[in-house]
Amino acid sequence: MSRLLVDTHALLWWLADDPQLSSAARDAIADPANEPLVSAASVWEIAIKCSLGKLRAPDELPQRISEEGFAWLPISAQHAWQVRDLPTHHADPFDRLLVVQALIERLPIITTDAHFGEYGVEVRW
Repeated sequence: MSRLLVDTHALLWWLADDPQLSSAARDAIADPANEPLVSAASVWEIAIKCSLGKLRAPDELPQRISEEGFAWLPISAQHAWQVRDLPTHHADPFDRLLVVQALIERLPIITTDAHFGEYGVEVRW
């Protein structure tokens, strides 16, 4: 089984069945041989953007994510601390945390964000 970290926008596109999600990304998430993971950082990011009126998401988002077959990737103290050592290819704090999680856990990440690759993270799209 291959574990994959799913970026926030890819998660939202999956949940909305949005055609912006590439067919390769969709196939990787749907493949029963893979374990797609959602970081707690993504849920936190979505919650903040919803509270600011910048995004709409289902009220039962965490439950919906689980029902869709995603597993959870918690944020550890090691993940949070390691962000300090990242070069500043990316300024977004949520994406920087996802980069660190992908590096520490040795996970490829499903994202369209080209900055992730600059950190040596395997990007799948």
